[in-house]
Amino acid sequence: MSDTPQDETQIIQAYCVRCKQSVEMENPEAVWTSRGTPGTRGECPECGGTVFRMGATHLHEGLERPEAVVVQKKARRQKPKIAPDTVYINFAAADEEMAQQIAADLNKIGMTTWLHDASPDGVNWAGGVHPALKDCSRMVVVLSAEGVGDDAAASAWTFFKQKRKPVVIAHIGDVEPPDDLRRSPRFDVDADYKTALRALVQALTR
Repeated sequence: MSDTPQDETQIIQAYCVRCKQSVEMENPEAVWTSRGTPGTRGECPECGGTVFRMGATHLHEGLERPEAVVVQKKARRQKPKIAPDTVYINFAAADEEMAQQIAADLNKIGMTTWLHDASPDGVNWAGGVHPALKDCSRMVVVLSAEGVGDDAAASAWTFFKQKRKPVVIAHIGDVEPPDDLRRSPRFDVDADYKTALRALVQALTR
């Protein structure tokens, strides 16, 4: 019996930021974000890098969606455990795919990450600040023209700047950073992702 060709409807495409083109994802895996939003992570067949696509695919069929990670205002015992030197990935909802991509690549080289809750109806945490903001030691701000005015993302980087913790910017395209981020190192992940990621990692590890 001959092998049946893969049904085109089962092919999952994603944009590779290294190759700058849509590719057919290899070894795709169904994942969920901390809020329970579905996504698919896999490998680029051209460069072997990680690719990420938001949204449910056929791989999610029959799988149980996990509960969103929520830190309740009064439930202090539910405080998430943050590993030393964790990198806080701060982003607006419009930039989530790039944020997930950067987080996956940092995880690949052994850097632990915590992804910002970009939900517009966020949670009021104990003391008004998410425990991850207090515990994470470094921050990457994913910044695009669409996301630059996001209030929740701005509140997060403002807290980091006030605590004098290092902040670096991974910007997408031509975007002018807000005044309080102008002195932060910034790297254009849209122009040359691989080079920008390498420089970003160096900035985080100084």
